[in-house]
Amino acid sequence: MGANEGASRRTLMLAGGGLAAAAIWPAARALAQASDNVVRIGVLDDMSGVFADQQGMGDVVAARMAIEDFGGRVLGAPVELVFGDLQNRPDVGMGIARRWYDQEKVDAIFGLGNSAVALAVQQLTREKDRINISVAAGTTELTGRGCTPNGVHWTYDNYALARGTVSAMVAEGKRRWYFITSDYAFGHSLEANGTEAVRKLGGEVLGSTRAPLNESDFSAHLLRAAQSGAQVVGLAVAGNDLINAVKQMGEFGLLRRGIQPAALLCLLTNVRAIGLQTAQGLIFTEAYYWDQNDETRAFATRFARLHGRPPTMFQASMWGAVTHYLKGVQAAGTDAAGAVMAKMRELPINDFMTRNGRIREDGRVIRDMYLMRAKRPADQRSEWDLLEVVQTIPGDQAFRPAGESECPALRR
Repeated sequence: MGANEGASRRTLMLAGGGLAAAAIWPAARALAQASDNVVRIGVLDDMSGVFADQQGMGDVVAARMAIEDFGGRVLGAPVELVFGDLQNRPDVGMGIARRWYDQEKVDAIFGLGNSAVALAVQQLTREKDRINISVAAGTTELTGRGCTPNGVHWTYDNYALARGTVSAMVAEGKRRWYFITSDYAFGHSLEANGTEAVRKLGGEVLGSTRAPLNESDFSAHLLRAAQSGAQVVGLAVAGNDLINAVKQMGEFGLLRRGIQPAALLCLLTNVRAIGLQTAQGLIFTEAYYWDQNDETRAFATRFARLHGRPPTMFQASMWGAVTHYLKGVQAAGTDAAGAVMAKMRELPINDFMTRNGRIREDGRVIRDMYLMRAKRPADQRSEWDLLEVVQTIPGDQAFRPAGESECPALRR
């Protein structure tokens, strides 16, 4: 078995029990849509690369929790969970997704934490008449020109991240920007949305540079940014690339010179890896923080028992995405994609991290977003007490208005 093939269908091995997903629940047979009368869910994410810390097995843990909380069955049929490593390569991601759809009868794919992979799989999903729910991909093309009837963009997108963060920094007088961008679909989309937001608010973009995914040395990019006269370096990078870029901004003295990083996609694990001494004051936009209220803390406590730490926004929202899908199957009385999607759009989204969310016709989930700030070291009370919520951004303000969408479904 090749490496890619082995990654496509793994036995679920998690803290608290080493059982295959199919063995966890009794094998009742009641669902007509699938040939084996099983509702099968796939989590396809970065399990070993630069985003594994914020997606990875944490997403699998959250999906398993959602299935178990639902009772392990829907319409009398067992729910089975498989997972795979997309390796941040469209050919690998597409190979796994095609095999899942054609051979393993997967009904819905979740995660898709790489924008190029997510765009490719979304079109394949349309062809196969299944469902994909992009939890961790950021590109706005998923609900723009690349939208499909069976595709959902669940947690966030690059428009919401850029709008929230840029608005806050421009309001502080930080109007001159320079972008350092990951050179693939996610980074291009994030830079484009950031540039649009800066200019709409009267700011100026002085330049940009493209960095390959998994860049370790940002010195040349940071030198150009410093020489541009920018007040803000907009980091359209993520995962380990973001960690390296922010750390190197501190090492090279840009922070001491008053040049501020704008992390256009930052998560809890990134801030911990950077360290509060360097990250303190960093502003960014998220959909969830574990210490917001009693409900978010309760879920984080359960999750940490299995995974060893609180969830990122991707891992937390994986639970909500899987749960909402299963509610859609239950309400539709079938796992046929069209009927399930209709029910998912009809049902409101309410859980520990989302209040009165909804799926718009283009597949965009409308939810509140939060402007976050990394704490000062002196204010930290525990290991994962790293952030504070600065502002709630209502969902109807956070995301691109329907009237500006390029999705054909919204232009009929």
